[in-house]
Amino acid sequence: MRVPKNINGLCQDVVMKKLLAPIVFVAALALTGCGGTDTAPTSNAPLASDEGKPVEGAPVEEAPQAPDLTGDWKQSNSQSEIDFMVATIADGAISIDWELGSQDMTAVYWVGTFDAPTDATESHTWTSQRDEAATDTALMASTVDTKEFVYQDGLISYTVSIQGESATVELTKN
Repeated sequence: MRVPKNINGLCQDVVMKKLLAPIVFVAALALTGCGGTDTAPTSNAPLASDEGKPVEGAPVEEAPQAPDLTGDWKQSNSQSEIDFMVATIADGAISIDWELGSQDMTAVYWVGTFDAPTDATESHTWTSQRDEAATDTALMASTVDTKEFVYQDGLISYTVSIQGESATVELTKN
């Protein structure tokens, strides 16, 4: 029996996805790990004991500002030096790629909206809306409509799920 060209191409796509899924799963497990920091902000400015105002001549601290998260980020909790995730935040968007040096490839994982922090609170959480046009044809991209991101203590974290297994990825700014 002869298989029409378009069905044969479809079969090849299915075979490629089935072959790549275990590789992606193993790469995701290799890329993730545990980590975190426990630090508390401190002030070096001495205070006048009765007034709560800085002592004359003491350095004056500027008012805290919202963190600038724009720029390039790299996974800090990868178990591999050559396989990890990278992100870029610019122009109201966040894009995340798999950098798989062991496979000599880069692949899109997420492209979505980015809501910048507006105040200097210790953490910032936002829900990113996926850019379907940028991710629908990407083989290793997430297909969920939204993804939750948290910025805290200099790290951006989010959950990656592949074939029912989930792990938290942590990014630090380059």
